Amino acid sequence: MSGQSCNAAMANPQSRTEDGQKISFIQRLSQVFLNTGVNLQFRYKQFGQGGDGSNRLVLLCLGLLNITLLIAAVVIGINCAKVKEGSLRVSHSAATQLIDELNYLHGNYSDVIKAEEEAKNALESVLKNHTRMKEKIEQQKTINDNYQKQMEALQEESKILLSNVSALEEHCSGCPSGWIPLNSSCYFFSYTESPNVEKNWEKSREDCKSRGADLVVIDYPEEQNFVSHTIDHMMAGGFWVGLTDMNTEGKWVWINNVTEVENRYWMDGEPNDVGYHGEDCAMVIASRMTPWKTRNDANCRHSMKWICEMTSR
Repeated sequence: MSGQSCNAAMANPQSRTEDGQKISFIQRLSQVFLNTGVNLQFRYKQFGQGGDGSNRLVLLCLGLLNITLLIAAVVIGINCAKVKEGSLRVSHSAATQLIDELNYLHGNYSDVIKAEEEAKNALESVLKNHTRMKEKIEQQKTINDNYQKQMEALQEESKILLSNVSALEEHCSGCPSGWIPLNSSCYFFSYTESPNVEKNWEKSREDCKSRGADLVVIDYPEEQNFVSHTIDHMMAGGFWVGLTDMNTEGKWVWINNVTEVENRYWMDGEPNDVGYHGEDCAMVIASRMTPWKTRNDANCRHSMKWICEMTSR
């Protein structure tokens, strides 16, 4: 059988008889070769009617040939069927693998689409939050600006109120601004105006006089306590007061010509008049442990802070 016959049989492995019955590929091959053998036998019978021995041998050979051809046809048909089945199996396997890959790709594509949707939703949410946050920041900025304006207005009002308070205190106490009232007197401590400015005793007295006052005269205990506590809070060293023994050594006289007779306000061991030029002017020094012992004699040329006193208006 030729390759074209095998291919034709493979292309149409089953056919039908006239009455509609199916005929397989092997049955068709058998019928072909049997019919061929019968025809040959008939022809040889016609051809060799003259010798019985020779005819039998020819018939035997033809029969064997038919059987051999039949076996070869059956083997070829079986091989064609196997090749067909293997081809179908290979094709089916490849198709199955391809379908699996397509399903996998489709699943991945669905996951990608889902992830894309989720990312898009997340981005929209972030943008909305950003917009809301921006609006809140703008609102807070407006509120802060309003607060700043209110604070500036309050500061201006505070300045005006402080100015009014100072004016009222000055009017009520009869003391200038920056002076501290006590009973009927006003006191000016130079440290409050110029913390780093210091002068000698004479220059300090001139400054007090330029203010309509003079160096302080401490002549009663309440005044001593007031001066002591005030300079103690300032922690600014020594302050000149209006007390001196320039005219008579050892005789301490206030600038109002009142002689000092109280020794309890002097620090221990003072006045001692030490030094080459002597110590003829009095000063007060903060003494937290002994607030009554604050006075000390010093050289009038030394520079330090001072205290002025004037009568309140």
